Amino acid sequence: MPELPEVETIRRELEKEIIGKKIKSIEILGTRSVRRHDNPKQLIAQLQGKKITQIRRIGKYLLFDLIGDDILVVHLGMSGQLLRAKGTKEPIPEHTHVIITLSQGGQLRFIDPRTFGEIFVTRPAEGNPRMIPAELLHLGFDPLANQISWMQFAAMLSQRNTQLKPLLMDQEFVAGIGNIYSDEILFAAGLRYDRKCNTLSSQEARRLHRSMIELLNEAVQLRGSSLADEAYKDIYGESGDFQGQHRVYDREGLPCPRCKRNIKRVKVSGRSTFFCEHCQL
Repeated sequence: MPELPEVETIRRELEKEIIGKKIKSIEILGTRSVRRHDNPKQLIAQLQGKKITQIRRIGKYLLFDLIGDDILVVHLGMSGQLLRAKGTKEPIPEHTHVIITLSQGGQLRFIDPRTFGEIFVTRPAEGNPRMIPAELLHLGFDPLANQISWMQFAAMLSQRNTQLKPLLMDQEFVAGIGNIYSDEILFAAGLRYDRKCNTLSSQEARRLHRSMIELLNEAVQLRGSSLADEAYKDIYGESGDFQGQHRVYDREGLPCPRCKRNIKRVKVSGRSTFFCEHCQL
């Protein structure tokens, strides 16, 4: 699943490519991707002719701000891609569910083989100063777009009697972190996946906060992680580069970059978790 660094990479590319352009037409090829709308024609009517003024991100969600306070929300789900086509004559990839044609040429194509992603149009929640739609108000803080201090972070951790990894992946606690980056952040912080949050010292909480911010920024600079399935590509169809910097994720049996002992893999809530049992305490 594309996580925060991958979605932020896409946001930055979209910002360069489509700000100020109008949506000329929308073609819906798969109705599951627009399932929040009773009728796809409603979505088309809300988008047709609208100018894109800004591209934002909250966790794993992309928000296209449109003239008139409408917001187009895109969530890539498990396997979604948002690809830029220079013209309408470019071949349409398999599993393309939504095609947005722009007034000044080119298209955005939403491809999603597993159809867990979605696209919908909404408006900001009433009275929300950050212009967040009601559908996304449940999300926790965004560690890059809406940073909090390490002391606030430590206070939040101290109130949770749960394991670290599931909490980092809880989108209502912190928005945008999934299986890959939770493992990488915990390794960078020297903390086990199953440490109880309320057992961390102030120093450990500060280290975890710093590791989270630094590692996510590093991953964004390298345009995210593309794994062997190549599910994640940027809007130009290019792969990310951060997978070459993974210290533990998907490295079972390989030497730890710190102590040279083998990386271990366990199952946590049905998900593979990679860690070093000697360097993470």
